[in-house]
Amino acid sequence: MTDSTIPTVLIVPGLRDHVEEHWQTLLQRALPNARTVAPLEHDKLSRAARVDALDAAMRQIDGPVVLVAHSAGVMITVHWAQQHRRPVMGALLAAPADLETPLPAGYPTQDALRDNGWLPIPRARLPFPSIVAASTNDPLGRFERVAEMAQAWGSRLVDVGAVGHLNPASGYGEWPRAAGFVAELSRQPAHTADC
Repeated sequence: MTDSTIPTVLIVPGLRDHVEEHWQTLLQRALPNARTVAPLEHDKLSRAARVDALDAAMRQIDGPVVLVAHSAGVMITVHWAQQHRRPVMGALLAAPADLETPLPAGYPTQDALRDNGWLPIPRARLPFPSIVAASTNDPLGRFERVAEMAQAWGSRLVDVGAVGHLNPASGYGEWPRAAGFVAELSRQPAHTADC
């Protein structure tokens, strides 16, 4: 039996879903109170389906929650926060993908993102504390653009250095700072979305 005051850490992956050596996967294994949003079987590029999957995962959790999102998972989280009223202690928003700027080859095009509901990126203030961990050399989001998003969301911006997209391709399996950010957010009182 788990202590109901210890928040559940809910991992919100990006479009590539579960990646075996990703820091989110490793963090989930390291924390006894962590789980992840289930990958989609269909409509994998649908923003609405991704938001629904996050909400379904939230409905299965009793007690406080800390969200841990990466890349497009950050966008899933901010879209979800505009539509749902569930208590969240806080969110770690790591390496947000700037979907309003053309992405490198191999990623969805602007037209595909627009057609699937990803654009524009919500700029409303988040109804819970959040930390945006931004890389200075992320190929999916220039630091200045991510800083603007963090300000609009009311998030604390943390420059985590030149860590690329903070994924295995950038040399990040383990990312020890994530656990520290989760611990910080876990000490916050739970907030309920008003939007």
